[in-house]
Amino acid sequence: MHKTHHYSLTMKWTGNTGEGTKSYRSYERAHVIQADGKPEIPGSSDPAFRGDKTRYNPEEMLVASLSSCHMLWYLHLCAVNGITVVDYIDRATGTMIETDNGGGRFSAVILQPVVTMLEPDKLALAESLHREANALCFIANSCNFPVSHRAEHLVAL
Repeated sequence: MHKTHHYSLTMKWTGNTGEGTKSYRSYERAHVIQADGKPEIPGSSDPAFRGDKTRYNPEEMLVASLSSCHMLWYLHLCAVNGITVVDYIDRATGTMIETDNGGGRFSAVILQPVVTMLEPDKLALAESLHREANALCFIANSCNFPVSHRAEHLVAL
């Protein structure tokens, strides 16, 4: 049986400098992402598109969503397979190609987690679980570009 989940948030543009969108340069790309009971996320466009570099842009948020989803699935799979992860850090990267008409698309995202675990005898299993996590990730399954991983595994002493 399939379960359906629904997600709601509010996206509020905060970049009206007094003239609205009178011209391309008359407004800021600032916005906030809000959901009940959670802190706001400050957003903007990429600085290449007149955005504020101190705020998250949609492209970063897409890469973050993929990284977060993969990590959560991976940690779950490790837990149910008797692998104790004590540290996980991912330096994920995404590549977007801008088209001549100003649009574009992502061509790839590469997840690069460094996983520290306790069981040296389960290293091969830990490595294999990244493929399973990728196959289960809700966000990766929704993308039309490859999401790959280059994981590194360390054993805590």
